[in-house]
Amino acid sequence: MTLHINTPLIESRPLSEAANSNVHLKLDAMQPCGSFKLRGVGHACEVYRASGARRFVSSSGGNAGLAVAYAGRSLNVPVVVVVPQTTTERAKELLHLESAQVIVHGSSWQEANDFAKTLMGQDDAFIHPFDEPLLWTGHATLIDEVAASGNKPDVVVLSVGGGGLLSGVVEGLQRNGWNDVPVIAVETQGAASFHAATLAGKAVEIEKITSVATSLGAKRVCDQAVECWRRHPIESLVVADQQALEACNRFLFDHRILVEPACGAALAAAYHGDLLSRFERSLVIVCGGATASHDQIKLWLQKQLEQ
Repeated sequence: MTLHINTPLIESRPLSEAANSNVHLKLDAMQPCGSFKLRGVGHACEVYRASGARRFVSSSGGNAGLAVAYAGRSLNVPVVVVVPQTTTERAKELLHLESAQVIVHGSSWQEANDFAKTLMGQDDAFIHPFDEPLLWTGHATLIDEVAASGNKPDVVVLSVGGGGLLSGVVEGLQRNGWNDVPVIAVETQGAASFHAATLAGKAVEIEKITSVATSLGAKRVCDQAVECWRRHPIESLVVADQQALEACNRFLFDHRILVEPACGAALAAAYHGDLLSRFERSLVIVCGGATASHDQIKLWLQKQLEQ
């Protein structure tokens, strides 16, 4: 029994028509806490609890923190989540709903993360948002489920932030013998730390995050993501915030599911038109996101259109 659920894998006629490819969607937006994060976070929390952890400490004002809070409540382990000052009230509300202790500290995730580490006690486990092998192993179950369905894709399209999902998907592809299936890793302009790493040939820190897709807002990807890029066919793609936001709106209309702009980045690649037409069967990971409202997405899009 796992904390995450086996999410639906469905064919999308609207996206297939737009992409000129047979598009299937892995709907991890349907996880109990709203995003794929629960796969890796749940696995890590179960391992740490079995090893004697009596409290989970996390640093995330977004989906990773929500996943830790959900896992802690489910496992009856107290959780403290340190969030930066930029965290939305909605995100804090959701964290409190999962009975987590919320501490606001710093102006960025990096500052919140540094402070969270100072809270660690002897019986605490620190749950990193993306740079942790246990997370990657948990995220790989997404591909295990696709493989079990017998639907091998010709390409996997996903959003990349800190690199946790990318690392997990590559682990899943390789352990299922799908080494020949390429990945298109999509970011938004202003949060493209993975693209910067591919240009430099190593993980590098970008100057600042300016994208509205704050869930992709890691200034430096994990080294494992770069290692995956070296040993697996991965194409880096960068889209504009406006494209990601428009994709969120279109996806809500097409499939009645609201996702964050971070997820909209991957959907934008599918809605693009010609990008996936070279592949007969495409798998798009709908990674989800619980902290953005439709009103907020419409406001962001309006600002983009006014620029």
